[in-house]
Amino acid sequence: MSLETDKKHIIWKVWVNICRFILGVLFIFSGFVKAVDPLGSFYKIQDYLTAFGVISWFPKYLPLLIAIILSAIEFCVGIFLFFGIRRKIASTLALLLMCVMTPLTLYLALANPVSDCGCFGDVWVLTNWQTFGKNIILLIAAISIFRGREQIVRFITMKMEWMVSMYTFLFVFTLSFYCLQYLPILDFRPYKIGTDIQSSMEIPKGAKPSVFESYFILEKEGKKQKFTLENYPDNTWTFVETRTILKEKGYEPPIHDFSMMSLETGEDITDSVLLDKGYTFLLVAHRIEEADDSNIDLINEIYDYSVEHGYGFYALTSSPEDEIDSWREKTGAEYPFCQMDDITLKTIIRSNPGLLLIKDGVILNKWSDTRLPDEYVLTDSLDKIELGQQKLENDWHTIGYVLLWFIVPLTMVICVDILVIKRREWKRNIKSDKVIK
Repeated sequence: MSLETDKKHIIWKVWVNICRFILGVLFIFSGFVKAVDPLGSFYKIQDYLTAFGVISWFPKYLPLLIAIILSAIEFCVGIFLFFGIRRKIASTLALLLMCVMTPLTLYLALANPVSDCGCFGDVWVLTNWQTFGKNIILLIAAISIFRGREQIVRFITMKMEWMVSMYTFLFVFTLSFYCLQYLPILDFRPYKIGTDIQSSMEIPKGAKPSVFESYFILEKEGKKQKFTLENYPDNTWTFVETRTILKEKGYEPPIHDFSMMSLETGEDITDSVLLDKGYTFLLVAHRIEEADDSNIDLINEIYDYSVEHGYGFYALTSSPEDEIDSWREKTGAEYPFCQMDDITLKTIIRSNPGLLLIKDGVILNKWSDTRLPDEYVLTDSLDKIELGQQKLENDWHTIGYVLLWFIVPLTMVICVDILVIKRREWKRNIKSDKVIK
């Protein structure tokens, strides 16, 4: 009986630790990709709140705060589970998260108010039913870990776990705020640097394309009406917003919703901009009324620079004309405006406003409003300075660099733990055994 009990105990311990590693790795991955792109998580939470009809209940800053805190909790819980520290807190939070997310994803699968849950950001997009199935497995793992948390094997002693905990919190919050202040250090969206927008919109021969419908909401004399490109009215109507909907699913190219509608002429100028062999600056402000205007003088200087050298410069927004006029009056903006789908603009760049440099339809560089090029950089024509060359980015190099900031200090802590703390405990145990004998 004792042997049978021991076997069951060993099996249970192995199972708990397998679950611990699976859940830990997934939480680390999920928390990391959310921390890298906090605005992406913010937009997804906004989509949730809008779908549930409660977006007006919350102040504007709260979804962003929730996004940052959620990524930090997931990352920290994952690290705690992986190293076997803070076992009670980690197992409780893991179970709580899965108990909340599992029924939520079931509702999403049934009602389909949003296309994907955003669990892994733009890195790994799952359908709602795939997400629900995944969460069922993780819920079982979380229950097992919660019930068997005393069986979790520690890799860090209790005397050093506080240091790992504190550094984990510091690391993930620093990463989130850095990517929020500037731009995500890893870009998993279709509009990353080096992307040829024109070719990314093409459909391979023989592939059945998805059918999309773009329409525009315009207002006249207090009455709103929907229009398409075919029946776009005269300039007596005021633009409100543009929307793109999927009518028939087919092959979907990486980019399918890039369309620049000139505010002045009402014409689609997408092809003329993307096929331009010269340089073009694109100022992206998905909602111009919410855009940060603290660096507007610098933006105006870049526009003057583009005019001086014969480069294109367009501002892209989904805001209505009255908000654009208000922006022009407030900032003295003289550059032309184009309307574009709001979701597309938020996908292009995680900054409001943000700046892109393209040439022949290829994205050469991106800047947040806090890192705009200034007169000390724009010293000559773009073909003669580094700014006019495509910025070289290597995702694996970036991942390695970021992880070094986490792994190296963590490794030092583990070494101290093994060489100092555990060694002292080992010597103390030897002395105790000798005294007993």
